Amino acid sequence: MNFYEEWVELDLNPIISFSSSGKIIFSNSEAQFLLNRIKAKELFDLALTYAPKTFGANTSYIDLSLKNYTFYAITVMYENEDEIHMKLYKSAMVKKENKINIKNINTTNIFTLVDLAISSSKIKTNANYIKNYDPSIPEFKLDASSFIKTLGQVFESFTGCENITSTIMLKIGEYIKIDGRKYSLISVEISSDNEITINNLNPKEDNSLILTCEDNKITIDLPLIL
Repeated sequence: MNFYEEWVELDLNPIISFSSSGKIIFSNSEAQFLLNRIKAKELFDLALTYAPKTFGANTSYIDLSLKNYTFYAITVMYENEDEIHMKLYKSAMVKKENKINIKNINTTNIFTLVDLAISSSKIKTNANYIKNYDPSIPEFKLDASSFIKTLGQVFESFTGCENITSTIMLKIGEYIKIDGRKYSLISVEISSDNEITINNLNPKEDNSLILTCEDNKITIDLPLIL
């Protein structure tokens, strides 16, 4: 890796190169975190939207929120019809996943914690709770207190839903880098057929989870630390 390649790799902003068909040719480390949250096609479409009308580069100042990220600008460049390159500039308000705190956490059974949160939620609602757990997931280290508090807030967002599905799974091919080490991701996904109202979701900034909210689904991703 030469100097310029290493410089791009260390950039704190996502940098992605696509082929003309939308296939990812290159992505730096920060872009890989983004791709854990956003589909490649969505980012490719974004690049096409802000691409210059002729060969060259174009920078647009935007106010764009994508899952845990907020961006204030985008640069798109292409010099031929085969490749297009994009750089997104993160706002200072973005949640920094690489600052996840993994100190002073204990080994815990994730299924027990989710079941506990479901039991507490059942007291407040008549919803039908559906469980979809991957039994192969081992016990791992996490901040149980922060997780159970956040999960309780998540279930409150589903108040009024008839069916609530809790899924616990290993994210294949996805990871997060913390202090230079790669960790696989365990995903706890709470979803419903109905659109939900996001209320009171305010996890600690230095906690050990990544929270993603959508119209009818909230996902908590946790590093698999054994």
